[in-house]
Amino acid sequence: MQAWQVHENGEPSEVMRLQDVERPTPGDGQVLLKVRAANINFPDVLMARGHYQVRPPLPFTPGVEICAETEDGRRVIATPALPYGGFAEYAVADAAALLPAPDALDDAEAAALHIGYQTGWFGLHRRARLEAGETLLVHAAAGGVGSAAVQLGKAAGATVIGVVGGADKAAVARELGCDVVVDRRSEDVVSAVKDATGGRGADVIYDPVGGEAYTQSTKVVAFEGRIVVVGFASGTIPNPGLNHALVKNYSILGLHWGLYNTKNPKLVQHCHEQLTDLAARGVVKPLVSERVPLDGAAAAVQRVADGVTTGRVVVVPASENGAAA
Repeated sequence: MQAWQVHENGEPSEVMRLQDVERPTPGDGQVLLKVRAANINFPDVLMARGHYQVRPPLPFTPGVEICAETEDGRRVIATPALPYGGFAEYAVADAAALLPAPDALDDAEAAALHIGYQTGWFGLHRRARLEAGETLLVHAAAGGVGSAAVQLGKAAGATVIGVVGGADKAAVARELGCDVVVDRRSEDVVSAVKDATGGRGADVIYDPVGGEAYTQSTKVVAFEGRIVVVGFASGTIPNPGLNHALVKNYSILGLHWGLYNTKNPKLVQHCHEQLTDLAARGVVKPLVSERVPLDGAAAAVQRVADGVTTGRVVVVPASENGAAA
């Protein structure tokens, strides 16, 4: 089979190589899956660079989120068991963690429903306890993680402010349903958010960016507001001033969604049921901006690394008849 492999750490476009390799052999409790679509996530970038908290042994195949087909023909969503990731024709996953792919979504959409939407659901509902009528601010609102949070925030009855970088991304954020869009390249984020909220600020802030975005969050978080820290796409990890959190009466909440798979897997199943229902009702639908063939995976991962994409970019291996699945 064909699979992308990382033999040394560095930029994805430089260290990912498409190779002919043997199909992986599942271990105890694992299954072999035929990949129908593999969504690109920022952790794929970080793993290629050697900067992620999970460091699979070299060489490894990236791709942490897939829609795939089991040997008995079931269509499932899975997080592959590294080093046998999803940017390949076949991957391996833990049998107990397979989830049914929603009928309402095609393969690429289904592949993109899992990590970003689970992270959004846990961040907004489990950690921040977002309530209808509250104001939610989402950084990088047109990106993969941000776009999921926007849709989930609207589904929860929140007023959503999306912060983006550039006019094209602002247009995407509006299409996603943001009530207010702030272009950080042409507007002062702090002033714009304060103007939009009558000086009150946002009740919940969803931050997959870190760096300057986190600093802005501390200036616009409302009384008893909650800042949910879900990642550091900027490459800069903030050092929060706890004295500031104290005097402004806000909470800083960390979210590492992957921990729920081991700490409380029943909640992951419950969340998937909620997401499947929302997808069936058309309330959420992953924004898939690009579907690329397997041989375009490295370039696509690099585009995600460079921050020039919107929504989700999904790798779709060729089907047996040579057409895109």
